[in-house]
Amino acid sequence: MDRLIEKGLMFGNLIRVDSPVLVDRYNRALNHLCGRKTEQKVFHIDISGYSPEIGDEFGDDLYLNHKGVNRQFILLTTEQATAPLLNAKFSTSRGILRQFIDENRAELFALTARDAVAGELVNSVYLADSPAKLFDIRKITIEADTTSGTVAAAAKLGEMIDRFKTAPDGWYDDVLIADMIGMAKKTGDVVRNPVSLRQMSFAQENFWTAHFGGIYIFRGVDHPAAIVAGAKEDVGDLPIPFTFDFQDRSAIAKFLTLNDLVEPIIKARGIDAAAILHQKMDFIVASVAADMKADLTGATRQDMRRLGRQYADQLPQEWQGLAALLRWAEEDGPWPTITSEHPAYFYTLRAKAFPDAELVNRLLAELTPLDIRQLFICHKEAFYAAYAQWPDAKRAYVVDFLDREYQVDKAGTRHALFGHEASMTELPRVAQPDLITRVGPWGAISRERR
Repeated sequence: MDRLIEKGLMFGNLIRVDSPVLVDRYNRALNHLCGRKTEQKVFHIDISGYSPEIGDEFGDDLYLNHKGVNRQFILLTTEQATAPLLNAKFSTSRGILRQFIDENRAELFALTARDAVAGELVNSVYLADSPAKLFDIRKITIEADTTSGTVAAAAKLGEMIDRFKTAPDGWYDDVLIADMIGMAKKTGDVVRNPVSLRQMSFAQENFWTAHFGGIYIFRGVDHPAAIVAGAKEDVGDLPIPFTFDFQDRSAIAKFLTLNDLVEPIIKARGIDAAAILHQKMDFIVASVAADMKADLTGATRQDMRRLGRQYADQLPQEWQGLAALLRWAEEDGPWPTITSEHPAYFYTLRAKAFPDAELVNRLLAELTPLDIRQLFICHKEAFYAAYAQWPDAKRAYVVDFLDREYQVDKAGTRHALFGHEASMTELPRVAQPDLITRVGPWGAISRERR
């Protein structure tokens, strides 16, 4: 993984903590949350305050995420909003933390000027010991305060001020006045400068979880289903109408189509579909060439064409299907028949514009592992796991490509590939009622046809 770290493709954009004052604040918050302290004097933190150096020190990568379902966080600065979330167990966690910081930026800036803010993404599930338990997660609420309890104290002072103003004998209550003065020394003037954080809750209808090998849960769609990365038999019965695994390609394709979640790349507006197809084909060629121990150092588009010709008889069906689609797009060739069972099918799709587009693109990335760029952008956990198994030649090529083609313009690349994705990251703030269980769409379609 050294290549990834060196190029900023792993542990990139973390916030460096090297000030004794900030280290002390972090330790107070860490002790407040989990009764521990670090001996590190310099370390890096992600958006939640998790530090890989401290994780190594403790021998516990989940020291701020007990059992993987109770994500705690430590904020030392509002700059953490741009940092990644490491060891993510739920796809929604980073978005929730980002929204919390963005909507409370002024308040958090004031609070973190004097202390660390510690908190938790609270849900009713403390232990996900079975896949079915994950479905009990319906809403995430954020609870946060400084380690000295500034926000709670400010709320209490506000109540005292109200009592002082409204109670008939408030002006003569010496004890109340003394308490107010003492509290104000701690919180400052809460009348002119209110110290409060917005109460925020987020509905959890559609999300991915790393638990049990990876599960995609889609409840907030017309036809709910769960899609598991492993074997569906291993997760048992789930409280949702349908459960698929990655072997159920036709069922997943039908699920995505019936819920109007995807669109063909070749028909999407505002993107250069041919260029995207060319690049996907190059990634497949690179994978084959790496397996054949070809030298991919500094490989260009011309090199990929040469290697494609050299190993033409070994290029898989994924490449053949994309090549047929490209001939239709660029050379007026016949429209190719690429069914959902064809290995190239999911390579031809992208998420439509809707609030959970990132989740769908994450699913498509896992269904198209040879597209290393989409895998890196949309599903870093799967990318790092795959990277560890690749031959060294492919690792070198992928790192070089991502460094040259993606790192220089991340936003531009994401817009070119997904178009609408950047504006789709805000999570729903109001919990939606459960969808009424209804007759499954697959049965309904067969009756319609009959």
